[in-house]
Amino acid sequence: MSTTLKKSELIAQVAEKTNATKADAERSINAIIEALEDALVKKQTVTFVGFGTFTTAERKARTGRNPRTGETMNLPASTTPKFRPSPKLKEAINK
Repeated sequence: MSTTLKKSELIAQVAEKTNATKADAERSINAIIEALEDALVKKQTVTFVGFGTFTTAERKARTGRNPRTGETMNLPASTTPKFRPSPKLKEAINK
């Protein structure tokens, strides 16, 4: 078993579990990803009860260091996505 679940493998699993075609499963997964992305772009919180919550966080501008050269560089302010797993998901993972 691979340590990374690829999108194509996820599509196959969803198709099998829902008795849908792979094409239908792919369209559904793509729609979910697109809706999640749209919400995060609008700085909305998306919660899947029993799974977790997707949010965004603001990062301030800061000074960093290039690990290759050691040169100091300015990193601009940015928005980053965050995921907070639900207690139910944490419990399932730690079984």
